[in-house]
Amino acid sequence: MEILGATLRVCVDDLESAIPFYERLAGGRALRFERGGVQVAAVGCFLLMSGPEAALEVLRRVAATIAVKDVEETHRVLTELGADIVAGPLPTQVGRNLIARHPDGTVYEYVDRGGA
Repeated sequence: MEILGATLRVCVDDLESAIPFYERLAGGRALRFERGGVQVAAVGCFLLMSGPEAALEVLRRVAATIAVKDVEETHRVLTELGADIVAGPLPTQVGRNLIARHPDGTVYEYVDRGGA
């Protein structure tokens, strides 16, 4: 299993006012999209999220998003190591993802850029 990087998940009240700070901090432009009623902006290693409190409450349970080379391989390794696969692997707009709870209780999203 090859980990390519990690994205820090940040829930914000006002996405529009948060974006300029994170663009300046990360030195890049925000890539914006919507997912499940939540407005999202990817800026460098930050994933800013804003939306209904009920949706954000669920998103806050995931500690970080980890980019991997292959979600299927990640699924196999996590299962072998005793992680609980909460959801996935599932296709997304840009690849595949899965949500896993590690044996210590921490929940992570794993994503790849593979075919959806």
